[in-house]
Amino acid sequence: MNISRSILTKLLEWKNSSRRKPLIIRGARQVGKTTVVKEFSNTFKYRIHLNLEIKDHKNYFSRFDNVETLVEALLFDHNILSSEKNQTLLFIDEIQESAEAIFMLRYFYENVPELHVVAAGSLLEHSMGKVKSFPVGRVQFLYMYPVNFPEFLQAVGQNLVHHELGQIPIKEFAHPTLLKWFHRYCIIGGMPEVIAQYVESNSIADLIPIYQSIWDTYKEDVVKYASSESQARIIKHIINSAHLALDTRIKFQNFGNSNFKSREVGEAFRNLDDAKIIQLIYPTTDSQLPLRVDLNKSPRLQFLDTGIVNYELNIQSDLLALSDFSDAYRGGIVPHIIYQEIMSLNFDKIKKPLFWVREKSQSSSEVDLLYPYGNLVFPIEIKSGKAGKLRSLIQFIETSNHPYAIRFYGGSFNVEKHSTPSGKSYFLMNLPYYLATQLDGYIEYFISNYRENS
Repeated sequence: MNISRSILTKLLEWKNSSRRKPLIIRGARQVGKTTVVKEFSNTFKYRIHLNLEIKDHKNYFSRFDNVETLVEALLFDHNILSSEKNQTLLFIDEIQESAEAIFMLRYFYENVPELHVVAAGSLLEHSMGKVKSFPVGRVQFLYMYPVNFPEFLQAVGQNLVHHELGQIPIKEFAHPTLLKWFHRYCIIGGMPEVIAQYVESNSIADLIPIYQSIWDTYKEDVVKYASSESQARIIKHIINSAHLALDTRIKFQNFGNSNFKSREVGEAFRNLDDAKIIQLIYPTTDSQLPLRVDLNKSPRLQFLDTGIVNYELNIQSDLLALSDFSDAYRGGIVPHIIYQEIMSLNFDKIKKPLFWVREKSQSSSEVDLLYPYGNLVFPIEIKSGKAGKLRSLIQFIETSNHPYAIRFYGGSFNVEKHSTPSGKSYFLMNLPYYLATQLDGYIEYFISNYRENS
C-alpha cells in the first residue's frame, strides 16, 4: 500500500519552481523517503533511479569527473534523449554512500539546471565531513519524519474522520471517534512499514517483529555514528536504556546507571541526535521572543517514533486498556507523541520543540512546550486536570506579554477565561490531543475570536 504523505505537496512545488536547485531529502532510515520519491517520480515522463548502495550505481560518480559526461552516460544507459532532460527525474538514493555524489550536486545546479535532481539519504551529517566542498547554497533540503496523525487516518481508510480533523473548531460529534483513532495511532506510531502491516492484519500483535527489525537495524548502524569502538559501546548503551528516561530530564554523567563520563555520553548523544534517532530537547528560560536554548540545563529525550518507544517499554497491551493516555508511562507518552506531531510539519528545516523552565532554590516550574506564532509565544501544557492546577502554566502567564495559554488533554475542545493569583486575566484554549498537527489553525482562531476585553 502507498501512504499519502504531505511532503508530496512540497515536492510538486519544487518541481514547478523557476529557482529549483538539486533537492536533498533528509531523515532517519525507514521513514519513507524512497517510497515518496518513487511516487513523486510518476509525475515525470522519464525516471532514473540510482541506489548508491549498489556498486554499479555508485561507480557512475567515480568514473566521470564532470557532470555533463555523467548525465550523458546516464541518459544513454536509460535510453533517454538528451533533449528530454527537462522531462526527467534523476533520483540518487542513499547518497550518503558517496562523497563524490554529494560534491557533484553543485554542478548539476550550475551546468545541467534543466534536469530535475532529487537525492535522499540518512546519516548525512556523518558523510558531509568526507566531502571536500559541500555545495552550500547550490542545493535545497526537505526533512521527512514518520507518518503523522492526518496521514495515518488516510492510510487506514478513515477519510471522513480525516476531513473532520481539519474543521475549526472541531465538531463535538466527531470527538469520540477522533480520540479513539488517535489512541490507536499513539500505540502504533508512525513508521510506514508498521502502518502497512496494521492495515493488512488489523492486529497489533503482528507488528512486534517489524518494530524489532527496525530497532535492530538502527542498533546495527551504530558503528556508522561512532568515531571509536569506545563510543560505539556508549551509543549501544544509550539505545538500550534511553527509553526508560522518556518521562524525565536527563543528565549525561553516569547515564543509565553506567560509569560513562559526561563528555563521552554527551558526544554519543549528539551523534544519535544527528542521525535523528534520539534527539536532545533543551529548555529555555525566556518567555518572549527570541527564545534562546539553554544548553547548560538538563534536556529531555525525543525518540524518532512513539510506537518504537512503546515497543521497547513493552506497554502496548497496557495502553489498549486505557481510555485516557495522560498518565501512560508516568505521563511521558502523550507529550512525546505531540512533540512528534509538531515536528512532522517542519519540512523546510529542523525545528526542535522547546520547553520552559524556571529553576529557583525554593521552587521550580516547567511548561511542557513553548510555541512561537507570529510575534507571540504560546505556553502549552500537556495534561489533564483542572485549569487551577496548572501551576507552572500560570507562572509563565504572569511573565507573558499576552493573555493566551493552551492545554492539550483528553477532553473536548473549549476555551475558558481565568485569572492568575495576581489578578491577570487570561484565556485557556483546551485542545484534544489529536489536534497537535492543527495547532497553527487553532491559534489563529484563538487570537481572532478571544480578546482581552471580551
